[in-house]
Amino acid sequence: MKKIEADTLENALIKASNEFSCSIIDLEYEIIQYPSAGFFGFGKKSAIICAQTKTPQTEIQASNTEEQPQTSIQTTKDLNTISQQVKQELEELLSYLPYSISYILVEPYDDNTLYIKLDGEDSALLIGKEGYRYKAISYMIFNWINHKYDLMVRLEIAEFLKNQEEMIANYLLPTIETIKLHGKAQTKPLDGVLAYIALKQLRDEFPNKYISFRLNNNGERYIIINDFYNQ
Repeated sequence: MKKIEADTLENALIKASNEFSCSIIDLEYEIIQYPSAGFFGFGKKSAIICAQTKTPQTEIQASNTEEQPQTSIQTTKDLNTISQQVKQELEELLSYLPYSISYILVEPYDDNTLYIKLDGEDSALLIGKEGYRYKAISYMIFNWINHKYDLMVRLEIAEFLKNQEEMIANYLLPTIETIKLHGKAQTKPLDGVLAYIALKQLRDEFPNKYISFRLNNNGERYIIINDFYNQ
C-alpha cells in the first residue's frame, strides 16, 4: 500500500486514483488521518490514507466453484441486511434536518456499492444551487458508509444524478469523437460531481486509456485522456 496525503479526503482519493491510474471505485484504502481545519490555522491536519488497487479475483481456482453460489448468496444477504440498517440510520439522520424527504430507498447496486435514493417535497433543497449541497451530502454519506461498512455509494436525489449523467453524456460526445480520431483529448474545466460523472463515463468508454484529473492555473479540475505510455 502507498501512503497518500492531501488537504481533503476527496483530494487524497483523487491523488491515489492518479497514482495507480485507476478509478476511485477500484481503490482499496485505509483512512489514517481525517482532515481538520484546526483553530485559526493552528492544529490543522491533512487527510492521510494508505491505498492500493483492489486485489484481482482471478486467482480463485476451479476447485472452489461449488462454493461460489453459496458465497454469492451470502454476500447478497449481507448487503440486503446492511441496506435495511443504512435506511433506518438515514431516516433518523434526516429527521433532524429541516427538510421534507418522504422517500428513502437503500438497496444493493453491485457487490461493493449501495444505491441510495432520496426524494420528497424539499429534494431540491438537498441538491442546492449547481449541486453544491448534493456534493456535500454525497461525501458525508460516502465517508460514513465506506468507513463503517467498507462499501461505495451511488446517491440519487430526485432525478438529479440521472439528469446530470445524461447531460454529461451529451457533453462528452465531441470529446469521445476526438479521442477516436486522435487518440487523446481533454475536457473543459468541470465542477463538483460533474467531474466525477465525466471521469467514470470516459473510463467506461475507453478502458485502455489513461484518464485522470488535472488542475489548471486557476485551480479548476479538468480531465485528460491519453495513452498509458504517453502521459
